[in-house]
Amino acid sequence: MGYAILGLVRKEFLTLFKDKRSRFVLVVPPFLQLLVFGYAGTFDLNQVPVAIYNEDTGSAGRELVARFTGTRAFREVGRITRQDQIARVIDRKEALLVLHLGRDFSRDLARRRPAQVQIVVDGRNSNTAMIALNYAETIIAAFNRDYAARQGLPEPPARLNVRAWFNPNLVSRWFIVPGIIGLLILVVTMLVTAMSVAREREQGTFDQLLVTPFTPLEILIGKALPGFLVGLAESSLIVLVAVYWFRVPFVGEPGALYLGIVLFLLATVGVGVMISSLAATQQQGMLGAFLFIVPSTILSGFATPIANMPELVQELTRLIPLRYFLVIVRGVMLEGIPPALLWDQYWPMGLIGLASLGLSAWLFRRRLY
Repeated sequence: MGYAILGLVRKEFLTLFKDKRSRFVLVVPPFLQLLVFGYAGTFDLNQVPVAIYNEDTGSAGRELVARFTGTRAFREVGRITRQDQIARVIDRKEALLVLHLGRDFSRDLARRRPAQVQIVVDGRNSNTAMIALNYAETIIAAFNRDYAARQGLPEPPARLNVRAWFNPNLVSRWFIVPGIIGLLILVVTMLVTAMSVAREREQGTFDQLLVTPFTPLEILIGKALPGFLVGLAESSLIVLVAVYWFRVPFVGEPGALYLGIVLFLLATVGVGVMISSLAATQQQGMLGAFLFIVPSTILSGFATPIANMPELVQELTRLIPLRYFLVIVRGVMLEGIPPALLWDQYWPMGLIGLASLGLSAWLFRRRLY
């Protein structure tokens, strides 16, 4: 049985790597996507375009404006001199945010009265708007503390001190890049396995399996093992790039991560082989793979929290292996969670893998006999 499986695995690898385009698709796009998504996929904002409408002539107003224009988060794109210009710069997307100081801003502060600051933000992209508002509120809060200290004013009775665990500087790349690791492993593994049996049917070689002494289990293992090994090799390289290129911390145990990778590959390979068993052509296999990849990405918690989804959708996410793997990869790399605390993430992926591989074996048996 071992030699038969090795022969099938060798045949699959030769078929997979003899074509230059196949080698290119397996190696180059995943790493290009990792680099592009790693730099572009971030929730941090830099150089937010801001327009200044400062009617105040005092030193306090100039100081607050300087705090906005002197930070990396904001980039001044112009000065406004009239109220009706605010709508124009927002409508034309010339500025994401407008800072408006009234003419009595410095005078009110000098008289120890509340001074009003107006911030007008483009809310068409609500997520970006909220992040920009948080930046602006941080700058204004720092200005308030410094001004109160210089004037000998009492500080507020309650003061909020925030400390972020596991990501002290709140670098969003530390959250996104581990998610990209799972996404790329899913895409590569599904593309390799979802077309393996369909390729045999399309090339007319599937019928030759009917006259071979291979059992359905041997054929199943021979089809699944190459995708598993390719996914394992690529996942190792992607993790190394994430740690040594993007400087994502790795504070957990490698064994905990690799146990998750093995179970995740088992689940994705099982689903991929099952799709390939149902597909008659490679085009159908690829379509089936993308029909699985897209919902998996959206419902896995990669970008949006699962807790924010409707309850019915939350239950559906339990069928998605990527959901569990994202918890594992982020937990191991950023939090250092030991394997003993991840069993509730391990066993669902193993169950999905065994169920999909069992269904694939049943489909093979129906095709071969």
